[in-house]
Amino acid sequence: MDYTYVPSESFGFFSTGFVLFMLFLGLMNIIGMWKIFEKAGKPGWASLIPIYNMIVLVEIVGKPTIWILWLLIPCTAPIFGIWLLNLLSKSFGKDEGYTVGLVLFSFIFVPLLGFGPAKYLGPSAAEAQRFNGMNNPFGGGNNPFNQPPTTPQA
Repeated sequence: MDYTYVPSESFGFFSTGFVLFMLFLGLMNIIGMWKIFEKAGKPGWASLIPIYNMIVLVEIVGKPTIWILWLLIPCTAPIFGIWLLNLLSKSFGKDEGYTVGLVLFSFIFVPLLGFGPAKYLGPSAAEAQRFNGMNNPFGGGNNPFNQPPTTPQA
């Protein structure tokens, strides 16, 4: 009995096609990030350098550079990565639905953000840091020493 395994030609064609398709999706993601960096006024080549692209991305959304540390720690990286994508979409005037698209289908939404009509509006994180409580539906600022209203004496 001969127990040697010979893969069929269709398997080789399928695996080669799959690898080429994944390379195409990765290339589209890289080109899309290049265009996003250029729209934000940063050099496009910065999207190609591994740690430096995170530094520039954090600058684009306006967060402090300590975020690089949080993006490099494996436990916090998914949380801060999604948060960073949310701030990136808000920096280009998009909403949370676009953030979901960036997280789940980045190979589609990153090139759309880079090549689409979206304009860079500035760092969204800077807007959040300047929040002064005017849009707070519960009244004034968030003061922990607010006094409850006093009841008038009869």
